Amino acid sequence: MAGGGGGGRIRALNVAEKPSVAKAVSQILSKNPSSGGLRVREGRSRYNKIFEFNYAIQNQHIQMSFTSVTGHLMELEFEDRYRKWHSCDPVDLYQAPVKKFVPQDKSDIQKTLEEEARMCQWLILWLDCDREGENIAFEVVEVCTRANRNLNIWRARFSALIDREIHYAVQHLIRPNQLFADAVDVRQEIDLRIGASFTRFQTMLLRDAFVLDFASDDQNVILSYGPCQFPTLGFVVERFWENQSHEPEEFWSINCTHNSAEGTATFNWMRGHLFDYTSATIIYEMCIEDPTATVTSVRQQEKLKYPPHPLSTIELEKRASRYFRMSSEQTMKVAEDLYQAGFISYPRTETDSFSERTDLHTIVQEQQEHPTWGSYAQRLLDPEAGLWRNPSGGGHDDKAHPPIHPTKFSAGEARWSQDHHRLYELVVRHYLACVSQPAISAETTVEIDIAGEQFSASGRVIIAVSYLICRFFNMIFAGCILCLIYLVRWLHMHMHLTLYVIISLGSSIVLDHRNYLDVYRFETWGGSVIPTYNDGQQVLVNHLSISLLRILFTPTTLTLDSGVTRPPPLLSEADLLSCMDKAGIGTDATMHDHIKKLLDRFYATKDSNMRFSPTTLGEALVMGYDDMGYELWKPYLRAMMESDMKAVSIGTKRKGEVLETCLQQMKACFVDARVNKAKLFEAMAVFFERSNRSDASGQHAIGDVVRKCGLCQESDMVLRKKPDGNFMVGCLGYPQCRNVVWLPGSVSEATVTTTICSSCTSGPVYMIQFKFRRLEIPPNYNVDHLGCIGGCDDILKQLIEICGTGFRNNSSVPGRGQGHTSSSNTAQQSNSRSTGAWQTTHSSSSYPFETPRGHNARYQEASVQNGEPSIPCTSCGAPCNLRTANTQANRGRKFYSCPAQGCNFFVYVTF
Repeated sequence: MAGGGGGGRIRALNVAEKPSVAKAVSQILSKNPSSGGLRVREGRSRYNKIFEFNYAIQNQHIQMSFTSVTGHLMELEFEDRYRKWHSCDPVDLYQAPVKKFVPQDKSDIQKTLEEEARMCQWLILWLDCDREGENIAFEVVEVCTRANRNLNIWRARFSALIDREIHYAVQHLIRPNQLFADAVDVRQEIDLRIGASFTRFQTMLLRDAFVLDFASDDQNVILSYGPCQFPTLGFVVERFWENQSHEPEEFWSINCTHNSAEGTATFNWMRGHLFDYTSATIIYEMCIEDPTATVTSVRQQEKLKYPPHPLSTIELEKRASRYFRMSSEQTMKVAEDLYQAGFISYPRTETDSFSERTDLHTIVQEQQEHPTWGSYAQRLLDPEAGLWRNPSGGGHDDKAHPPIHPTKFSAGEARWSQDHHRLYELVVRHYLACVSQPAISAETTVEIDIAGEQFSASGRVIIAVSYLICRFFNMIFAGCILCLIYLVRWLHMHMHLTLYVIISLGSSIVLDHRNYLDVYRFETWGGSVIPTYNDGQQVLVNHLSISLLRILFTPTTLTLDSGVTRPPPLLSEADLLSCMDKAGIGTDATMHDHIKKLLDRFYATKDSNMRFSPTTLGEALVMGYDDMGYELWKPYLRAMMESDMKAVSIGTKRKGEVLETCLQQMKACFVDARVNKAKLFEAMAVFFERSNRSDASGQHAIGDVVRKCGLCQESDMVLRKKPDGNFMVGCLGYPQCRNVVWLPGSVSEATVTTTICSSCTSGPVYMIQFKFRRLEIPPNYNVDHLGCIGGCDDILKQLIEICGTGFRNNSSVPGRGQGHTSSSNTAQQSNSRSTGAWQTTHSSSSYPFETPRGHNARYQEASVQNGEPSIPCTSCGAPCNLRTANTQANRGRKFYSCPAQGCNFFVYVTF
């Protein structure tokens, strides 16, 4: 191992992921006499202390400084101009620049790392040994190497905070894995861009449009979207729909029982059940007429119940939920506590197979003194007991950590909660079970015939015998076959036992071994005990043919019962984790977070039986996306992404390649979702009342982008509909940028299309499909018009001159005698007459419908010429203003127009 420091003692900066881990590792490594003792001093952050001691790594004397971070040191975020929700069109977030930076609340940790790194030659990284930990490690590397570019960088790999693991890790340092860190970078960027774009889109679209009765302040509700969160919600909603859509159907079945001194056998009809009542009744009456049952078949076979595979994170969460009703979030919190205290190994692992170098016996030895399961651990280690079995693996290995197992003995700590006790017990018992022999028993299946109908029963045959006979049977079955034959003949002749009973007796003695079930109290045999039957077959033993009588009996009960089909149950937390794991949604370290977000965001609820139901909001969102035809709530897209991220971590795909592919795919989904946003509205309207509320700006939800703002050159201009029904195109940078384009007041409907104007050259300008009110425009204009606000559309300019813009006085009583112009400049000067928030100042050179200035004005307002009186408006009686048109088609023509709000009277001057 290459050193540094010019031949003197090397100084190494060690960095752990949490303060508690830094303290625990420092205490372990400083135990040796040559360490000089453990010294503690303060860092810049009062929560992240610095521990100092001496240590020898492969005979090199190292002066160790040990500190920590608190999880991720850096955050990934958009550059400042894109961080505000109204700063851009959400679709731009798929290309917007992002940066990774140290947030202000972690600047003290950053300063500590920089100061310590300048004084060191080595950097040893003790971050958690999974992909997330590797990414944090490279964040630490980036900060430290900026302060000291000559650092020699090492990685310690460990899975438990115990002496042997820590000493082994520090003596076998490796280099950090850049591919693991790249995979997390890909995930972070994909989640940021997809999550931000869809969250902004659906929040701004729906929050103010509906009354969200589940929240006290629905104006601050965030309708979040997450690439893992939404497929997780999809599982909940899909099962809920299956449950709710189930229509019970009645069926009929014939049931038979037989009681004897040995027990009760319940025979199931081999037809199962019939949905036709008449057919079931006819068959039942046939059985009633001839109810004698004949045993047609008796089969007995060895049954093995295998112990579980070694424990992975997902299995830990599922079993804790099933056995203790603990949520996955609470399970991981408690497991993390136990890990940091050194009682269990690292609890975030996908691995369910132990490596060859794991000392399995030592782990069992440490549990021999436990008052509850200590005796079982002693039996495991006894070769004569034959209980030990090397654990079988489940086929998963994340190459980072071993399966979860106990690392230190505890009979129960005083500070532990009930959950700590239960989870530690589960980890220990699970480990002891997985190194044990499977449970063995004999299962008997009996088939009978009643009037030609077949029935069957399964269970175990249990015979009570003395302990000495049991030992004698075990000796005989394991030894001389001739002795066995004589014993069978003797029992048959003198004790009148059938051959089958004798064989059953011996089998139950030899085969009924609980093995791992003796320690794994969470599982049982299951099944039932049934009486002894035989089928009358000829049996040949040692060339001696023994004929057994065919058993005939009358059933104790024979009934025709009805039932109804049942719907599939709602998903439990264990079921949901299984669905996520099978579909590849999330990782072992994040699945519980995705489930928690469903509850925190009011998308789902969990009842007292630990089963999930969607809220009306969760169901509405999934329904809306489902109606669009884009199955964004299905797991397929995210599963593909997770597979690609794994490919990055093993080097089969490049980081940039995966980013580009995933983001292009999701951008296409986003664009289609926005085009079909009406489906979201329709779905929400099924569950929520519409709201008339608008925000403080007097605007409704964000509309579609028309073009880039030519004034601020940063934000987008979007189409909006004001509460009074008028339309405008305004800048998203409001209130910093107050650019606005007012549209004709005669517009009744307006929709941004995907068509780009071919005449406008100052960036793409999307054309708008207009619908005008017929009575408010001249008869020679069409009510439908595909227009452009970029300055090339003469039709829009003419209608603005004739009809005015949508900038109107909101007073309920129309104003009289007030000059109304289509000029936005005049509108701005009359700011006191309107409550609209988009009455703004802007550059007229950018948009032709904005304020006319100087001799370049597209149109001008005329006053009454030569003292000629104005004509009265034929609609409201107000005096009309004389104007002069300046468009190409009507340049120079004079016309009168009424200035009153709500009155669109105009007439051309004919003299």
